[in-house]
Amino acid sequence: MNKINLLLFIFLISLSLHAQETIPIKKIEVLSKVSEYNATIKISIEEFYKAKADYKQTNAVYLPNITASHTGISTTNPLMAFGAKLNQGILTQNDFDPALLNNPSQTQNFATKIEIQQTLINLDGFYQRKAAKSKMNAMSLQTERTIDYLSFEVEKSYMQLQLAYKGVAVLEKALTAANENKKMADNSFNQGILQRTDVLNVEVRVTEVQNQLQTAKSNVQNASNYLSFLMNDKNYVTYKPTDSLTVAYFNTDNKTISKNRADIKAMQLATNAYKAMNKADKMAFLPRLNAFGSYEMYDNKLFQGDANGYLIGAKLSWNLFEGSKRFGKAQKSKAAFEKSKLEYSQYIAKSNLELHKVKRQLLDAKNRLNLTNLAVQQSKESLRIRKNRFKEGLEKTSDLLLAETQYAQKQLEYYQTIFEYNYTQAYLEFLAP
Repeated sequence: MNKINLLLFIFLISLSLHAQETIPIKKIEVLSKVSEYNATIKISIEEFYKAKADYKQTNAVYLPNITASHTGISTTNPLMAFGAKLNQGILTQNDFDPALLNNPSQTQNFATKIEIQQTLINLDGFYQRKAAKSKMNAMSLQTERTIDYLSFEVEKSYMQLQLAYKGVAVLEKALTAANENKKMADNSFNQGILQRTDVLNVEVRVTEVQNQLQTAKSNVQNASNYLSFLMNDKNYVTYKPTDSLTVAYFNTDNKTISKNRADIKAMQLATNAYKAMNKADKMAFLPRLNAFGSYEMYDNKLFQGDANGYLIGAKLSWNLFEGSKRFGKAQKSKAAFEKSKLEYSQYIAKSNLELHKVKRQLLDAKNRLNLTNLAVQQSKESLRIRKNRFKEGLEKTSDLLLAETQYAQKQLEYYQTIFEYNYTQAYLEFLAP
């Protein structure tokens, strides 16, 4: 039992050390691994292959249907026995004896048959093939847009990781400053300059910063885990970005929604597919022309073929009325086509609405960036002055703690604003590439 506990303890320690492992990573590495291993992209690719397979099935509109069979029978049925001998080419004068015709002996027949069917005119099939091709191309574009989205998601997640590390850095400095203030407060208390309540306030501040720092470290782990999820990595280690969070500048001038954007083109192709299906349902009212042929070999022995023959022909078929099924089907596909056109227009309108919204958000973020930067400088100077006055016994403890808290908050707000500014630019680039 002790050995088992020891092994379990060693295993838990190894897991803990593995979980604490920190690996530096570049954004380009994340993008590369996401493009190669991400499950969402793989699912999208399989959806494309599925649509491609559906399109390949429509090759039957052009290509022949060829089947081969070998059938063996043993019969005393008068009609079947006479037909078998006739196919085998072994009929004699005696076989026309009424007694033998009405009561034949057991007859064996083995038939090898090769059949070919070729569509000549199938207008609804042609339009179904066209619809399948549009769907396949739409899925290809959807896969392309999925890759674009995952690239944007990597941008955002990597910036979140950078922001989390900035938060840790700010709070670690704040904790160092809080501990220094605690030492000064303890010295002042020992000298009789401060009261015990002031010292307790400083200690409360130290505890608050410690809690905030722990939360910031958890944010680092959460951001790292999400990157692992995007890369389909089951190790879930802690990542550290190789570069720090700084203000990025994208080319966001004259951005407009383009109908050539992958997802918008995919919706247009989906509309084309619905249009083709509606035409296919209409063409189902027209006749079909199919050619057929067969080559047959007969014998009374297995896998032999002393007698043979062929058959060729063509069939014009016209299903004049099938209840009201075809009428209802055509109406349904027309409604689906009209719906897809409305959805396409609505999607473009919604994309334009989102674009204008993001442009305003970008302008707001740019203004906040300047203001928060100024606020950091002001709070830093205020903290410096109050700290010097506190050392000389000219400042209240509560005022020093307030200045210290404000400085940390303004730093965090500034880095949060950098994240929002960079994220908004990246989102704008995603909407209007």
